[in-house]
Amino acid sequence: MHKWRNIPAVWKATPLFLLFFWLALNSMVWDSPTMDEQNHLARGIAFLRSGGDSRLSLEHPPLINSLSALPLLTLPDVVVPFDHPSWSEMSPPDTYWYVFAEQFLWQANHDVTRMIFLGRLPVVFLTMGLALVGFHFARELWGGSAGLLALFLLLFEPNILAHGRLITTDLGGALFSFLSIYLWWRLWQTAVWRWRRWLWAAVALGLAFGSKLSTLGFLPILGLLAVLPLYPSPPGPYWQIAGRRVGQLGTAVLLALLVAWAIFGFEWGPFRFPSETLQFLNSASGPMPTFWAGLDQILNVSRGGRAAFLLGEFSDQGFLLYFPIAFLVKTPLIILIALPITAILLLWRPQTRRQALYLLIPALYYFALSMWSGVNIGYRHLLPMLPLLLVLISGIVSGVQVSGDQGSSVRLQRKRNTDYRLPITDYRSRFTVHGLRITLFALPLLLFLETLAIHPHYLSFFNVAAGGPDNGPRLLSDSNVDWGQDLRRLQLWMAENEVDSVKLGWFGTAVPTYYGLQYEPMPGFPRPEFYSLWSSPPFDPAQPEPGVYAISASSLWESHWEHRHVYPWFRAREADDRVGYSIWIYRVIE
Repeated sequence: MHKWRNIPAVWKATPLFLLFFWLALNSMVWDSPTMDEQNHLARGIAFLRSGGDSRLSLEHPPLINSLSALPLLTLPDVVVPFDHPSWSEMSPPDTYWYVFAEQFLWQANHDVTRMIFLGRLPVVFLTMGLALVGFHFARELWGGSAGLLALFLLLFEPNILAHGRLITTDLGGALFSFLSIYLWWRLWQTAVWRWRRWLWAAVALGLAFGSKLSTLGFLPILGLLAVLPLYPSPPGPYWQIAGRRVGQLGTAVLLALLVAWAIFGFEWGPFRFPSETLQFLNSASGPMPTFWAGLDQILNVSRGGRAAFLLGEFSDQGFLLYFPIAFLVKTPLIILIALPITAILLLWRPQTRRQALYLLIPALYYFALSMWSGVNIGYRHLLPMLPLLLVLISGIVSGVQVSGDQGSSVRLQRKRNTDYRLPITDYRSRFTVHGLRITLFALPLLLFLETLAIHPHYLSFFNVAAGGPDNGPRLLSDSNVDWGQDLRRLQLWMAENEVDSVKLGWFGTAVPTYYGLQYEPMPGFPRPEFYSLWSSPPFDPAQPEPGVYAISASSLWESHWEHRHVYPWFRAREADDRVGYSIWIYRVIE
């Protein structure tokens, strides 16, 4: 044990990063482009190649999209369709970025697989950055071993792994909001205004604003954290010290908005607020109008809701219990068990209570904010709270840290006794230390086993208590289980099983013909050749014609429709085979 402590942290962490990198690459190379990836990649390359024009970045700021598109600049033959009406005329209204992305990925270019692979690489590195932030945060809070445990949890939690390999803004938004919360913790450890720490905290806040608009939701909770007594108490009136922290946050927001403006390429132009309440401002011009219009759009969508599917039910206004249920069924079982135990232990101990509250308060706040939103389309919207909870869980090992560690760790010493009898308190200490050491070993081991069991299908992860990924489509849909990731695997399945053609109920934006698939379209979403068939299915729903049917899970459960009358015959039967966990195969014979 002593030799293990003497190994530098970088040598302990390097094998974990290498293992994560292999798992990420090994899984993502066979994932076909998921539902939103073409939109994000098109936004990023258009922003870079146009010299900073952010017209496509209405709901998603350009930082993460641009990072994803950077590797595409190494491909000189990549064509960006700036001559298409979806760019020059921004038509059709409200969906022009979807049309532009379709033109970019599937019409103007012919190496989709390479482009998607390169676009995913930066997100993989951002995920590694997220784990590094968690390592440093946990080490400062709880000690060195906790830092290593947090690193492990953040690298191998299957939901983080699922979205930490895709071209979206979800992981990037989680990273920079988490980094911001960590840097504010460091700044508020002293009453002195440390300008360098303040500057880094402000920049991190700006990077969060430039990554994902929902990160602005953390501003009120940062204001609350600024006035709570969670930090060392210097001499002087409490409210004076708290007021200084509020002042630090307020001035940092101004700098953060300047950073966000820089990310938008210092855009200046007429405002274009979509809501009627703010449209009177559209006659004026100002900085980053796309940012403000996007924020207005997100708020409108959050209040109005989108099509949602939960436990077999449909709603266009969202479900109040959507995210609580999603969290319970898609979070690894060992995390669900460790979380309340760790929270109680850390809140019970005065030495760790403040640190635990600093992590729990923003996590619970963000969870409540997500429940208020009417946008119920995936566990991925909970990602910003997940690093906070995993760092909290890493605090379970704080009782076995050595005295040289930082944070609130406690050194438990053995006492020699000449007659080899130990006092009862030492027996308790030994029991506690051994129990925590067992936990330190069992927690990552059980998590890793859950992660390996789902490899390479991380998007479809559901814990054992929820019935696993086989039962997932009955509980949730969309990015929780089926985001169009298995089209390339369907191509392999057809070749291996000598199936020339399938009847395909496709859910996804990828183009099946690009992969050489022979198919007859059936009702699906959102490509027109599939979407248009819902009102008049090309088969008898009561008694389907013979053939091989390949139906995406979200199409099978008709998750985007209130009346599910197309696929009930298939839902009532066991599938004959499955491609990944998102495409179900049925062989119908006479």
